[in-house]
Amino acid sequence: MAPRARLDAELVRRGLARSREHARSLIADGLVKVNGVVAVKPATNVGRDTPIVLLESVSDDWASRGAHKLLGALDEFEPQGLVIGGRRCLDAGASTGGFTDVLLRREVAQVVAVDVGYGQLVWRLQNDPRVTVHDRTNVRRLTPEQIGGPVDLVVADLSFISLSLVLSALSACTRIGGDLLPMVKPQFEVGKDRVGSGGVVRDPAQRIDAVTAVARRARQFGLETRGVVASPLPGPSGNVEYFLWLHKVDGPPPLDRDGAESAQPGGEPSPPDRLGDRTDPTGGAAESAAPVPGTSDDPELIEMITRAVENGPR
Repeated sequence: MAPRARLDAELVRRGLARSREHARSLIADGLVKVNGVVAVKPATNVGRDTPIVLLESVSDDWASRGAHKLLGALDEFEPQGLVIGGRRCLDAGASTGGFTDVLLRREVAQVVAVDVGYGQLVWRLQNDPRVTVHDRTNVRRLTPEQIGGPVDLVVADLSFISLSLVLSALSACTRIGGDLLPMVKPQFEVGKDRVGSGGVVRDPAQRIDAVTAVARRARQFGLETRGVVASPLPGPSGNVEYFLWLHKVDGPPPLDRDGAESAQPGGEPSPPDRLGDRTDPTGGAAESAAPVPGTSDDPELIEMITRAVENGPR
């Protein structure tokens, strides 16, 4: 028998709703049809090939499609204790401002919008007194001094770079007790030789590897993982992306298995090998990525990430 799921969960899996809470509201408003009949129960069992139609698109005036990605993450993490309102925020890779727009509507105190490009932020956000714009600014080299001191909350939507290369800067720009919501894009984490046709990472195991590598690396900068959720909308090429909820804690970097801190001179942790770019000591290409240090003895983290991948879009 083909696998079946609750209607609200299936709406999220298909990208028709950003969260189960959003899916339930669509059903309650009579906007969902299953097999040509208006659905009334979120718990209705449906198959993966069951015809499901939204009667109308939910109109909005968000700055970009990316707003719905962050909305999905907030729908997941706010009930778990993530605080948004009243905080000073950094939007790393702000682009046209989808994430900034969401934060402002959630009544944050300020958003520092940083992007390597110029003039992309939509006009109404540029003119919002709560927004400070830093164009032509490379997040990888961002310092707290550039943005007026550490912030309470960081959101990040970055492309064409591994998050492992910017975590040091993002952590430095976050106060102790603050939170980060970086979006992990497996296509920029697994290595070019493991990316499928069209630039899409389709293997769930590779997605788990990618998110795990970023979460483990984050620990070296005092960032603990509190949650993981798949973005309700895929990337432009169809890649499934994942939000990590990281919380900055006080204390030294964790020790590796040999009891030594994984750091280079100057205190910065050694950059991770790109998954799939490793080679064995004999000079031949490795058949698979070597495990991230500490991964095998952290079953709770692996379970959290695996569940997010399995429950997210395929």
